[in-house]
Amino acid sequence: MGTKSLERLFVAWAFVFQVILIVHFSLRKWAFEGYIRRFGWIVYALSILAAVVSLILFVGDMTWSLWVGGFLYLVWATLGFVVEYVARIRWRNPIRWSIFGPYVFLYLATVMFYWWPLGNIGKPLWYAYAVLFVVSTALNVTSHKL
Repeated sequence: MGTKSLERLFVAWAFVFQVILIVHFSLRKWAFEGYIRRFGWIVYALSILAAVVSLILFVGDMTWSLWVGGFLYLVWATLGFVVEYVARIRWRNPIRWSIFGPYVFLYLATVMFYWWPLGNIGKPLWYAYAVLFVVSTALNVTSHKL
């Protein structure tokens, strides 16, 4: 794959990731209990695909800022899956800072490493992602059942 094809792969996956979050937070907002227990883990599982995309970008000798996001996603998803589905720890209410801090940090780092590199590829992409980020953040904040 050439550099332009790898760049397109990054852009496509970055936007797919943000759309996945928007769909996930929307479903969680309107059908919390039924959705989260049955399907919430899928967002975490998609991190495997993100890591594969990052590996392709890494092997394709792309700059680190293009491939680090997928690996961060894998780390964030692993933490989330273990805490929420394996150990079944309630950590949001009351907030368990030992989980909340790393979880939110890894989530935001993942999002930022998909968003920020878009600015180097094309400003319109960066702005479009900003709009999606605002939508997903609003849905995320308002969809938590505390």
